[in-house]
Order: sequence, then C-alpha cells, then structure tokens
Amino acid sequence: MDTMHQTDNEQAALWNGSAGRAWVTEQEVLDQMFKPFENLLVDSMSAGSGQRVLDVGCGTGSTTLAAARRVGANGHCIGADISAPMIAAAQARAEREGSTASFICADAQTYTFAPASFDRIMSRFGVMFFADPVTAFANLRRAASDGAELRCIVWRNAADNPFMTTAEHAAAPLLPNLPARRPGAPGQFAFADLSKVSSILEQSGWAEIDIRPIDVDCSLPEKELAGCFTRLGPVGLVLQNADERTRVHVIETVRAAFDPYVHGTDVRYTAACWMVSARAASA
Repeated sequence: MDTMHQTDNEQAALWNGSAGRAWVTEQEVLDQMFKPFENLLVDSMSAGSGQRVLDVGCGTGSTTLAAARRVGANGHCIGADISAPMIAAAQARAEREGSTASFICADAQTYTFAPASFDRIMSRFGVMFFADPVTAFANLRRAASDGAELRCIVWRNAADNPFMTTAEHAAAPLLPNLPARRPGAPGQFAFADLSKVSSILEQSGWAEIDIRPIDVDCSLPEKELAGCFTRLGPVGLVLQNADERTRVHVIETVRAAFDPYVHGTDVRYTAACWMVSARAASA
C-alpha cells in the first residue's frame, strides 16, 4: 500500500504531509503487519555485537529500535528518513523506551554521512524510492566501512503481490483521477527486476551481492483493514478530496474486493519480496 512515487521534491512534500501523517496514524498496525520482516533483518545480527547500524527509510523507527536492542549498549543505531512526521514519532518512541537509537530527517541519497561510519546498513522497504539509486547506494557505500554488510528487503513485482494492488484495482472505475503506476519508476515495485538491482549495487561499489526471493506470511486485524486502504497508498490519497457519496461507494467496493484475504477476524496475505545482501567492497 505504498504512496505513489513522485519527483524528489514531490516525494519530500508527500512524506512530510498527508502520507507521512497517515503512516504515523497507522504505525501500530503497520509495525505488527511487517514484524516478520523486522525479525528477518534483526535476527541475522549478532546479539551484543556493538555494531554501528544505519537504517535507511526507517519510518516510525520500529526496525531501528529493534536493531538497537540487538546490538546492545556498545553499539549504535541511526535511523534516517525523509519524513519529518515519521522521524518525530520515531524519536518519541526511542525516548519512551530509553533507547540508544537516534534519528535524522534526511534523504539518504544525498545526506553527507561520516565516511566509513557504519558496520551494517539495513532497510525494510525503504530503498525503492530513490530518484537515482546508483548515486544513493554509492553514497551509502561511502558511509560504510570496508566489509560492512548491506541487507535490504524490497518488494518483487506487482503480479506476485496482488494484495498490494487490490485497493487500486477495485477503486479505479470509481476514481478516474487515480494515478497509474509507472513500471520501473521509483516506488514500491521499483526493485522488482533482480538484474536491475544487481546492476545498481555493482555500479555503486558493493560486492558479494546475493538476491534471493522470500515469501512471507503477513496479517492484520480485519477491523483495521478499511483504515489502511482509506489512508495509505494511491486510493488513500485520492479519497482525501473525494465527496462523501464517492467515498462511501469506494470504501464498500474496495472492502468487498479484499474478501478473499479475510479469515474471520484476520486479514492474511503472502508478501513476495527480495532479500538483498551485499558487502562494501574494499577501496
């Protein structure tokens, strides 16, 4: 249910506006739904390792906080995201938890990180939105120490993830101004092509590249489903300006389209993703 991709300035405006606020509102639901991915990223880290970790596109901070708990008091985790509302939520969570994690509101494509300052760079669905991914991953390579590990989870293609496009397919006949996805453009499925991802990493200084498919079972409470599709993604954006009659019709139509995924009080689906791993090649 990602927000539709725009130019850099439009992305910043979007994530610092309605899209960012929506993700903060839905924080608990999204964190629980995507918890299996958080576990995949964090469980591979050595407990108490003292690693320096950068979490790219950290959102409201769940993965950063989990990594901070994992590496222990001798490590340090920094979460970076372009969205000020989400970074504010992440900082508040860290303060409540007494976490050593810290957060910066920044575009990881252009931000000047201290050179060789991270032993591990990770991301859960945060690296597919760069306008220039080669430049972005080269910037992350400069921030990584030699031999540092890169570990990211990204979506495969839309055809393998029908749950993620159910809302827009159902709503399209009712919302003529619903923007169409642009194949290959920055956005949720921008890294669907394995060879494209591998080429981006090779060009930006990463080695030992390993990209493998993962299929992960996800769920959310049925009572939260309508809140998600009316706030998040392309349908959520367009519904903000829809009249009440259209809004009611869209909600009824879209909710019915999700029936195949509803099992009692739960909504269940399989997320088809890539697990992307690489190491920072020695200069």
